[in-house]
Amino acid sequence: MPDFAGQGFAFTISPSAEFTGAWAIGYLGLFNLTNKGLSSNHVFAVELDTILTPEFNDINDNHVGIDVNGLISNVSAPVAYFPDKERENKSLELRSGNPRPLLSTAIDLSPVFMDSMYVGFSSSTGTLASYHYILGWSFNRSGPAQSLDVSKLPSLPPKRESSKKLDLRIMVPSVTASIVLIIASGVVYRRKRFEELHEDWEQEYGPQRFSYKDLYKATRGFKDKEQLGFGGFGSVYKGVLPSSNTQVAVKKVSHDSQQGIKEFVSEIVSMGRLRHRNLVQLLGYCRRKGELLLVYDYMPNGSLDKFLFQNDTPNLNWIRRYQILRGVASAMLYLHEEWEQVVLHRDVKASNVMLDAELNGRLGDFGLAKFYDHGSIPQTTCVVGTVGYLAPEVSRTGRVTTSSDVFAFGILMLEVACGRRPIEPERPPQEALLLDWVLECWKRGAILETSDPRLEGRYMAEEMEMILKLGLLCTHATPAARPITRQVMQYLDKNAPLPDILLDGPGIGLVTVSQEAAGDFYSSFPASNDYSVLSITTSILSYGR
Repeated sequence: MPDFAGQGFAFTISPSAEFTGAWAIGYLGLFNLTNKGLSSNHVFAVELDTILTPEFNDINDNHVGIDVNGLISNVSAPVAYFPDKERENKSLELRSGNPRPLLSTAIDLSPVFMDSMYVGFSSSTGTLASYHYILGWSFNRSGPAQSLDVSKLPSLPPKRESSKKLDLRIMVPSVTASIVLIIASGVVYRRKRFEELHEDWEQEYGPQRFSYKDLYKATRGFKDKEQLGFGGFGSVYKGVLPSSNTQVAVKKVSHDSQQGIKEFVSEIVSMGRLRHRNLVQLLGYCRRKGELLLVYDYMPNGSLDKFLFQNDTPNLNWIRRYQILRGVASAMLYLHEEWEQVVLHRDVKASNVMLDAELNGRLGDFGLAKFYDHGSIPQTTCVVGTVGYLAPEVSRTGRVTTSSDVFAFGILMLEVACGRRPIEPERPPQEALLLDWVLECWKRGAILETSDPRLEGRYMAEEMEMILKLGLLCTHATPAARPITRQVMQYLDKNAPLPDILLDGPGIGLVTVSQEAAGDFYSSFPASNDYSVLSITTSILSYGR
């Protein structure tokens, strides 16, 4: 009966199998007059409609439509197919019973899909009855669905004999395959929200791999209000692991290249085996396409630079500052000498020193760390690090050693003692570089004048002077003249006196060479007094591996 039709049916994905209050006539058993079009429905449907309903802006009485939360289709098209032989569109009546692919479109379903959804079919009832036959369907929630071979589908059931009812049969097996492709391109079942990258070689790292779903839930979907900070390598979010109720910090890092990813992840797992009371513990990782997530212990007091440079935070007294420096030095000694391999941090700075609940200093963020065996020589690499903390030889050659880490720690000591950043462009040119300024003050016998005014003189003068001089010694332009980390610890523990030979007398050691170092530093940047091009919070390069 070509002039009559039932009201069609729909492939449906919904948050529930119950549709209490849905109208059976005209609304495909999904909605009613009061809830049609509401975003709270979270219903996705592909309708195969055989009746024109002006209320829903239907284009005709024989169309396929993509519906979100209501029956006014996001996109719809008259039923047609494109045969391979004729190579032109052919019209198709839905109620004809002929199988053909109908419609495909890409649509973002992330606002619609919830964590758990039901998949099935829904249909209307009315004064006219239709039989809807699903002769084949294919569905995949994590990728493209298997194609359907129309020639292998079962035959349409025999026509039901009835003299009282109109027999309007709709058969759309290939449509279901097209629907699946629609879903796949529109974030299949919304599980792509939690999609990860897994490779066989990662199986041995199982205990240190977190599921993305757990991290997503822990950070409440990485919402902005959970963000702890943002740096050159990504954003850091606070989270609470659902399985253990443990507070963590999750860092999202872009990592687009697959080159060396196996070695990179291997190093991450090695970092997870580092154990020291003054290191921020790396708990594990998660991989997604183009993205790496690192999971750390949560440090409730944030980073050291916040306490040094933000007026809305409590001032750290001298005793606490001294203990923080000693803790970081102890962590560096562990990395350089006491672990099974040598670990170069390569980005020691105030913003990477985290403070735990008791304000103990912990060295964190190993995004640039480099490993090599004791007794071997690390290879030259790309220049990575943060402007103001880079040793001169790193800028020239790209070669990093434990000595270049010591240089950065020397800058950190000056930061903590002086309450100043390594580079402050707003100051007069002769004071813009913290290292040069402290050196000049020492040369004229006024090194204590560089101490942080927020301390109001409440410190032991001998300790303050020792920290400032040790900072200068660690930043010596000649790497061999810098102390090794073990010696730094001895000086901080007051088990050895600072060597005077490099710090005394005009034109000797540090004084003469430091001027060359300053020249090397300036040569890395445009020769002008405009320091606005420098930023101590911006890393020079991203991952340099």
